[in-house]
Amino acid sequence: MTGTLTPADPHRSPVDGRGRRRARTAAVVALAALAGWLTALTMPRGPITPPGVVVAMAVGLAVGAAAGFVLRSRWAMLLAPVVFALAVELGRVGVVGPTVDRPEISTFFGVLTLVLGRGFHALVQLVPMVLGAAVGAGIARRHAGSPAAHGWGRAARWARRGVAAVVAVALVALAVVMTRPGTTAPIVDAAGRPVPGSIAELATVRLGGHDQTVMIRGRDVTAPVVLYLAGGPGQSDLGYARAYMTEFEDDVVFAVWDQRGTGTSYAELDPTATWTLDRAVADTVELATYLRDRFGGRPIVLVGNSWGSTLGVLAAQRRPELFAAYVGLGQMASQLEADRIIHRQVLDLAARTGDVALAERMRAVGPPPYRDVYVNALLIEYYDALEPYERTEYFRTQGPAGIDGTGASEYGPLDKVNKLKAMIDMGAVMYPQLQGVDFRTQVPRLDVPVHVLAGTHELTARSGPAREWFDRLVAPTKEWIPFERSGHVPQFEEFERFRAVVRDIVARDGVESP
Repeated sequence: MTGTLTPADPHRSPVDGRGRRRARTAAVVALAALAGWLTALTMPRGPITPPGVVVAMAVGLAVGAAAGFVLRSRWAMLLAPVVFALAVELGRVGVVGPTVDRPEISTFFGVLTLVLGRGFHALVQLVPMVLGAAVGAGIARRHAGSPAAHGWGRAARWARRGVAAVVAVALVALAVVMTRPGTTAPIVDAAGRPVPGSIAELATVRLGGHDQTVMIRGRDVTAPVVLYLAGGPGQSDLGYARAYMTEFEDDVVFAVWDQRGTGTSYAELDPTATWTLDRAVADTVELATYLRDRFGGRPIVLVGNSWGSTLGVLAAQRRPELFAAYVGLGQMASQLEADRIIHRQVLDLAARTGDVALAERMRAVGPPPYRDVYVNALLIEYYDALEPYERTEYFRTQGPAGIDGTGASEYGPLDKVNKLKAMIDMGAVMYPQLQGVDFRTQVPRLDVPVHVLAGTHELTARSGPAREWFDRLVAPTKEWIPFERSGHVPQFEEFERFRAVVRDIVARDGVESP
């Protein structure tokens, strides 16, 4: 054996040693709790911006290293993350959204929500904390003069260092990847050169005091402008638009908006108390004004799908002079009435098929209005059974953008995570606010031409109230255009026909390209 033996301190008792350990443990608990509480205050949904990812990793590493050094034990690898996580949970109790609410793991949707919310946060912040605690504890032991390891002990130490190095490199790589922004490709000619006078950008527009992303693409900036409002609430269609609607760029300047709290604008969701239906309509009006003023001063053709059709009708009602025409896709008229019909239809489906479990689940959740987003997720599972039809090949194969458009280059890696979280959280914030909307009584008139492009295979729960509203509606002109091979999203299921119809609308409603 090598090294020097130190005589025992006659004035040091076992009680003093336990007291010091308790003090060090208390210091680690206090440090981790304070860091968790501050994290809950500053980033209650976890790291959802590129700078937030870097800060979260740095804080996790620093807190872990400090905890390991103070505690002088690898127990800090467990203690600090657990206390930190508990403090975060307590600190964000009032935050709205399934990704931060009570976990629900009885369904796939609930598990997905848990992974996207708490799982991603743990990867970004708790893993660096564990690494930091291991490093800090090692430094503390060396500083205290621990005996040098030999044989298997030395091998184990080098193995631990190797694992720590691999984890560190992986975390650095993750930070680099997660801070990479999305991009939209330029519009090019046959030779691959950018087309003069074209536009292809991901613009940041401040609406209602919040920065929001708008993808704007067009071969000719003097062409009429079409503003597209995605469904949801919470859906981002930047990827869908790039997968399906590239040809649209030849006809118009096509603007696709990631509304506050969705997709690339997810970081603007909070404070949710200010994200109201009225504010969403006001943001739509502000964006239409921005586009009109930027591109020639002509009124905008407004296209809305599903939730976007609710938003579009309300915006056209509020400021008709901004819009040359309104085009509805998957047109909604009363969300509450649609939900009531779907509830009855799913109960009928359970009775016809003898699905006792489904019947019991439906009776347990009761009739709408629903405040729980998991109920809506349950009902969505049965939409295909309520209106079965053969989806078009175009709808099933979406190219490099993937099954829901998430693979598009317009989303950076962090945007891809946020896109999925947004669909859950934004829906939970906005969907309950739609229960009092009924166009059949609240929107008897629109002072713009109205065109409803209606999928023949749309759920009757949606198309029935929408048709009632349309038949009563007073407008300068109106038309109900069936799409025979489509359901809720004819713009994707029958894009070529959709493009032709919108091109005709642009021409007829007086916003032709000069």
